[in-house]
Amino acid sequence: MQGFGWLSFLLIGLIAGWIAEQVMSRSHGLLTNLIVGVIGAYLGAFLFSLLGLTAGGFVGALVVATIGSIVLLAIVGAVSGRRG
Repeated sequence: MQGFGWLSFLLIGLIAGWIAEQVMSRSHGLLTNLIVGVIGAYLGAFLFSLLGLTAGGFVGALVVATIGSIVLLAIVGAVSGRRG
């Protein structure tokens, strides 16, 4: 998420958290979506770097953050025993 200001970073996190919530059939509030999206952005960037992939621009950052957020929700669901 290099090259984005903090406001853009929060916006990407919020959108990514909301998309992940929809994909995983969950129901969270705005703050939870933001937290999931921001953590997911870091997780997605880490996973992409492990795979040697890069994604640039706003859309690329959103894709990376969304994938990371979905992975995060899947992990949390598996650990907590929740399916969805």
